[in-house]
Amino acid sequence: MIQQLGVPHPAIGHVPYLREMVLQQYPNAKFNEDGNHRMTEDELIAFLSDCDAAIMGGDIISDRLLRELPRLRNIGIFGVGLNTVDLEACQRHGVKLGHRSGTNRLAVAELALTFMITSLRWVTQLNMAMREGKRPRTRIGRNLTGRVVGIHGCGHIGKEVVRLLQPFNCTILANDQKDMGDFYAQYGVQAVSFDELVERSEVLSLHLPLTRATRDLYNAEVLDRLREDCVLINTCRGGIVNEQALMERLESGRILAAGFDVFDIEPAQNDRLLRHPNLIATPHVGASTRDARIAMVGAAIDGLTQGRLVDPVDYADYMA
Repeated sequence: MIQQLGVPHPAIGHVPYLREMVLQQYPNAKFNEDGNHRMTEDELIAFLSDCDAAIMGGDIISDRLLRELPRLRNIGIFGVGLNTVDLEACQRHGVKLGHRSGTNRLAVAELALTFMITSLRWVTQLNMAMREGKRPRTRIGRNLTGRVVGIHGCGHIGKEVVRLLQPFNCTILANDQKDMGDFYAQYGVQAVSFDELVERSEVLSLHLPLTRATRDLYNAEVLDRLREDCVLINTCRGGIVNEQALMERLESGRILAAGFDVFDIEPAQNDRLLRHPNLIATPHVGASTRDARIAMVGAAIDGLTQGRLVDPVDYADYMA
């Protein structure tokens, strides 16, 4: 039975309806009261020193943290990413992990679709011109309907993007390391190689975990193989696309436009990239809808009692 729950994630304690969800189950839970502050490792250790359970998301769960917190035995994950969790350390220290994939899939997929339409129709650029007192007559864009859309990674979010694209009569290409034959057949998706995905997509939407295999996957050489009219969308993880190479190709016109919700360092640091008129940038808000946050907190609460001792092999997709 859980005696003391700590909730260091600033978004939960700062939002009344999320806080209340936790308090209904754990009336003595304590929260990070600063909604703008992400705790450092030392602060996490101090905050959780009397806790046997925690709800954490995006926090670095390291060997040192678990070693310094011998009472901590259950962690419910708020969110879907495990790239900040040392899974082997959880196993060594006997910490049960409660994690549910896909809780934010619709919210992130809708943002990806927003990026697609906004980029293809130059909505951001035209809006900024209007706000600056200019009165542009027109700027020719493209319909999303009928485009060749590539999906790299067809897990929970990639599948949701495919479903949302159905009314647009797109040619949908997908590349995933797993066999998705039944899903592809149901939704008219073409399974293609990585090379074909990169070279054919007019819109390319990334839905991959950040692993040793995917870090810097979209480097200068790969970006140079994109179509010149390609719109590159990244709502998954920073670090998968080389941001310096992306900036250079946006500046040269080698890549038409991009929509990014995630960056290698967050908050994003490269103002030169962020200010490029053909980049739509948001500050990692893919899961920032009321519906998604409620689902994520519910999954984290369930994870406190339904978690298990992890075997890193079960999470190979996050570590490969």
